[in-house]
Amino acid sequence: MDGFDCSPDRPATCDGVDLAAVAAAEGTPLYVYSAAGIVARYRALDAALGSWPHRIHFAMKANSTLGVVRLLHAAGSAFDANSGGEIGVALRAALRVNPDIEADTHPGIATGGRAHKFGVPMGDARGIVREASTHDGLELVGIHAHVGSQITDLDSLGRTAAAVAGLAQRLQEDGVPLAHVDLGGGLGIAYDGAEAPSVDAYARLLVDAVRPTGLTLLVEPGRWIVGPTGALIATVVDVKPQADGRHFVVLDAGMSELLRPALYGSAHRLHLLQPRDGPAVTCDVVGPICETTDVVGLGQRMPLPRVGDRILVRDAGAYGAAMASNYNRHPLPAEALIADGAWTLIRRRQSVDEMMASEL
Repeated sequence: MDGFDCSPDRPATCDGVDLAAVAAAEGTPLYVYSAAGIVARYRALDAALGSWPHRIHFAMKANSTLGVVRLLHAAGSAFDANSGGEIGVALRAALRVNPDIEADTHPGIATGGRAHKFGVPMGDARGIVREASTHDGLELVGIHAHVGSQITDLDSLGRTAAAVAGLAQRLQEDGVPLAHVDLGGGLGIAYDGAEAPSVDAYARLLVDAVRPTGLTLLVEPGRWIVGPTGALIATVVDVKPQADGRHFVVLDAGMSELLRPALYGSAHRLHLLQPRDGPAVTCDVVGPICETTDVVGLGQRMPLPRVGDRILVRDAGAYGAAMASNYNRHPLPAEALIADGAWTLIRRRQSVDEMMASEL
């Protein structure tokens, strides 16, 4: 349900489109997305939530490229924004609580513990809501919690759902007319290609927790929808032997295009776009940025690439293009959406003139 075919004995494709041809036409670094994969994953989550009243708000912080957002809007998605759009929500006071639950994820993307800056403590929430309900200018419409991102253990999500639903029931007993419970996002994907939590089990967990409240369920998936359906294509610009038989494979894309490995130590699957004969060797695939942490993937086993070969970095649809920067004066990469056997450029490559246009 991601659209990519990366078998080692034939050219890599996305929904049947030859990715080498896309890269040759558009250049690299280049993000590519499977339109069919994005829509299929959105619909799978929607179907898993079943007949219980619910709304899916795609978390735009995972990927806010207009072509992707328009695709999800056409599929029926609403959106969760971390910018001006949230002001409209804040004016209606949707309260975010901190359930003091540690998620089994990287510390940099955990948000539900007592030491984290997000939300108000669960023990204070009931009093805050009572106070808010006395102000004519505020309308409390729901309770919200989000304990982190890239969670592959459903236990913490289940405990969060139960805690927030319990608070919602107590507020209803206090006479607070809530409209919804927002349980955020956080469902992870398997970056190593292993088995990931079932979306059906995840949805059942949330619906079962919310059912006693009778309230509409809101969820805010981001990574789970777009992560596996996007990839980054880069070109090999240098191959350097190391003393121990390993090789450095330097790409034209690094932490300015894909920050996750440098920021979180995250791992992505790497594939040559075109098959290459020869024995597998150990390659440290790195970017061109002047930083030791500019790593794409260490210890990769593959036939030794040559300068000019293209490499596909899998599962980069979330927090890839969205976190890209101009560090080391790298122009932002282009992005292409693959649909119906062809591709459309949904963001052209930034030029140096455009990068510097706002400078005086």
